[in-house]
Amino acid sequence: MLFRSRSGLILKKMGMTRIFDDTGNSFPVTVLKLEENQVVKVLDRNKNGYFALQVGTGKVKTKNIGKAIRGHFAKSNVEPKKILKEFRVDEDMLVEEGKIFSINHFSVGQKIDVSGVSHGKGFSGGMKRHNFAGLEATHGVSISHRSHGSTGNSQDPGRVWKGKKMAGQYGNVNKTIQNLTVLEINDVDDLLYVKGSVPGPKNGYLTVRDAIKSTLPEGALKPAGLKDNEKSETNTSNQKEIIQDEDANIKSENDEVKDEQSNDQKVTEKTITSVDESSNTEMTDTDKNTNNKEV
Repeated sequence: MLFRSRSGLILKKMGMTRIFDDTGNSFPVTVLKLEENQVVKVLDRNKNGYFALQVGTGKVKTKNIGKAIRGHFAKSNVEPKKILKEFRVDEDMLVEEGKIFSINHFSVGQKIDVSGVSHGKGFSGGMKRHNFAGLEATHGVSISHRSHGSTGNSQDPGRVWKGKKMAGQYGNVNKTIQNLTVLEINDVDDLLYVKGSVPGPKNGYLTVRDAIKSTLPEGALKPAGLKDNEKSETNTSNQKEIIQDEDANIKSENDEVKDEQSNDQKVTEKTITSVDESSNTEMTDTDKNTNNKEV
């Protein structure tokens, strides 16, 4: 069985738009939003027979879920989720329970596979469902212009073969679009811009995984792109900035103290010199008076 080495994500389809590159070329894109994707359970080969991650997303009221699934979330100390998906992974790609995925789990230019439930179109005819040509417009054809025509042979086999393409339910099935390209990532709003269309309606949930027919980019985050890692990196950078600011403040304070000390020394030297000058002037005055008296 083929499976990706890393876990996938559950993204919400917001709609379609277009973006332009530097040369002005227009590309149709589908906008996918990452709501909080959290690891609900880690499956181990010893207990479950294979390695996998159970990922949940979407908010749901506790009163609207059964006691069994409520206990499942409580065991992992995770809030109840609306959608649960299981992703087969390698042993070294396992992530701890409770960890939250980041949109930077994927990278720009990466190939991905998107899976979801297609639009349900109800009971459709052969022309719409299987792209049949239909019957002729004239030459004896009346009323049945859009019918699919004959469905079987003669007395042998005397029945319609199973799987014959006919009118019936169209859409509302699982579809996977492979090798779609990630054109842009907005890590502020947790948005993923994917080139082309994907199955499903707006506000529908899709499963996005690394493309199975393409190699993983060299800069891909392993075992996964997690928000905790980003927070720790930002915290360490903030701590470094704080330490640098504190060092700068201490240096500035030391410089100010040195300046004040030098100013104090200058003031004391000035006062000493002024006192010496005044004492000298007084001594000269007394000497003059004594000389006058002797005369």
